[in-house]
Amino acid sequence: MGDFNWNDLQAFLTMARAGRLTVAAQRLGVDHSTLSRRIAALEAALGVPLFERRAVGFVLTPEGERLIGDAEAIETLALRMRATLDDGAASLTGTVRIGTPEGFGTYFLAPRIERLTGAHPGLEIELVANPRSFSLTKREADLAVSMARPAQGRVYAKKLVDYALGLYAAPAYLERKAKIRKRADLAGLHWIGYVEDLMWTPELDYLPQVSREISAHLRVSNVITQMMALAGGAGIGVLPHFMARNEPGLVRVLPDEVRLTRSYWLVTHADTRDLARVERVTQFMREQLREAGEAFWMA
Repeated sequence: MGDFNWNDLQAFLTMARAGRLTVAAQRLGVDHSTLSRRIAALEAALGVPLFERRAVGFVLTPEGERLIGDAEAIETLALRMRATLDDGAASLTGTVRIGTPEGFGTYFLAPRIERLTGAHPGLEIELVANPRSFSLTKREADLAVSMARPAQGRVYAKKLVDYALGLYAAPAYLERKAKIRKRADLAGLHWIGYVEDLMWTPELDYLPQVSREISAHLRVSNVITQMMALAGGAGIGVLPHFMARNEPGLVRVLPDEVRLTRSYWLVTHADTRDLARVERVTQFMREQLREAGEAFWMA
């Protein structure tokens, strides 16, 4: 252990999370040969192989699997040491990455984020609004907004807000169809839904809840593109009210008969949830939701 370099643990963790040499090197900002040397140096210091190279990429050996827990504990300690220094300053500093579904991040959080960054100029915010789940264990985000409560992991989850969804279509599309008076009239329409194998959470499977007699004719991978297709007259689909109200080219269909509800959950990691900057971002999001009032329920 005399040649052990604690900095090489960062290379190990990045490789374990990425699984590919070039991807891990890009994340660390080094070339792949430098990363290879760091991994080799750590293996030599520990006296065990940490990775096996396979067709799918680099896979942890049993020794590497056993090292992960300790390596992440050291990473957490380093984060806490840095955070302690940052939080001791007169103002908040450091970076907070927020992972959100694309609709919430784009249509709710992004228009309000200046209120946070303006109040705390030393705070750097990374807003990742993508149609996917975020792993806080893998440090993909410091806090995440999820459509479902996580079933496992060293994370804390608390409901952020409930929201309502409804059926929407463009007037031009509806004019081409017979008048829709009841739920049974929905069966003959051109529906827009999600690409099934790209549906990143079961909570997005709306259409069976609307009617067992319908299926998607046009499948789109994310809700923003779905909304643009609906506004363009491509069919009828399900949208959250807080998004659809911002698109003047859409009207609601069967508002009294079809009303769906979902929830957003705020997820934080056990190791970083008490950091001042993470707490402030969490507080900010809840403040903005309280200010929005019934915006997530009203069409």
